[in-house]
Amino acid sequence: MQTLKNIFSSTLHLFYPHVCTGCGSDLLQEDNQLCLHCINELPHTNFAQHNNNPVEKIFWGRIPITAAHSEFYFSKESLLQHLIHQLKYKNNTDIGFYMGEMMGKTLLTSGRFNHIDYLVPLPLYPDKERKRGYNQAAIICNGMSEVMNVPVLNGNVIRQRFTETQTRKHRTERWENVEGSFVVKDPIVLKGKSILLVDDVITTGATLEACGTMLLQTDDLKLYIATLAHAAK
Repeated sequence: MQTLKNIFSSTLHLFYPHVCTGCGSDLLQEDNQLCLHCINELPHTNFAQHNNNPVEKIFWGRIPITAAHSEFYFSKESLLQHLIHQLKYKNNTDIGFYMGEMMGKTLLTSGRFNHIDYLVPLPLYPDKERKRGYNQAAIICNGMSEVMNVPVLNGNVIRQRFTETQTRKHRTERWENVEGSFVVKDPIVLKGKSILLVDDVITTGATLEACGTMLLQTDDLKLYIATLAHAAK
């Protein structure tokens, strides 16, 4: 019986190979998205362990946050950029879920992100989400939720107007581009809660600041922020 199972597994792998999203190698466990080599290549920041880390400093004097974290350092032409590209533009939601699980484990062990009531994915403009088919931040949240046992709150925070890409804008232009873009449909749901706002990449923090500003208008709300990657400017 075991021999038959091995033959079936080998045949299935021949026609539907399970390969590493990072390098294409087939030397990986069935439930992993990355091989051991690529896992070891990921540039973890360890920010979650430390107060006043570089992500938290982004928001100094801008909005009051309880704690913030980015799981990885972002650099161009890197493995991480390839993985985020796979998530955002190649419909590879599995890698987003997988990296969300990784970040969730980090936050759990840090001790600084305890007692979170909801994970809130930074919302996309509805037309953009329909075109992509999903919100990448929500996929990351789903992976985090699996590990942290914290529910994902979708649909209460919405992006009410289209904004241009932030890529070539400096900090002031980024803020002006997203100011007033977000609205909370039912603030009562968030009253007195601890919210972890999640996105894929943080650069200047303008978009997260705009969304966080709206969230913090809710009475007695504590705001935490987490992103997969930190792209230093």
